[in-house]
Amino acid sequence: MSTSPADDHDGGRRRAAPVPTAATWLGGLGLVPFVGLSVASQAIEGDLKTATLRGLLAYGAVILSFLGGIHWGAAMTRSISQPDHGIDSARLGISVVPSLVGWASLLIDVRYGLALLAVGFAANLLLDLRSARQGLVPPWYRRLRQPLTMVVVVALIVAEFGQ
Repeated sequence: MSTSPADDHDGGRRRAAPVPTAATWLGGLGLVPFVGLSVASQAIEGDLKTATLRGLLAYGAVILSFLGGIHWGAAMTRSISQPDHGIDSARLGISVVPSLVGWASLLIDVRYGLALLAVGFAANLLLDLRSARQGLVPPWYRRLRQPLTMVVVVALIVAEFGQ
């Protein structure tokens, strides 16, 4: 009988399924604009710095919206797999908050927008962790999101305070 990594046992404890390689690579590549624009914003001045910070804000807003969409999808998937429960209206409602936070970050002063995005990413991580505990996302999702979110939040804070 063959076992998958999730079924392997190690000293009586179940080993967690590894983060899929594609998710690891794509998540890591997704950090490049955050880190690159944050570092660049420290090295340049004037209009180019403003454009760099606006680019960071826009990218952050898009990614935060994407992360919220994952929870919309989780709510829909659960309603398919457990039709007796219907759609999780609360989860659907929460899933649109990251998009609204990202959008709001684009409408305010850059410094406040970066701070708002940092808070948005941190709050979304809490939702990710809760969703993992509830089994609404794959168990490996927590191990993917935690380090990525930490890097994103640090990059946003560095850009914010480097103004």
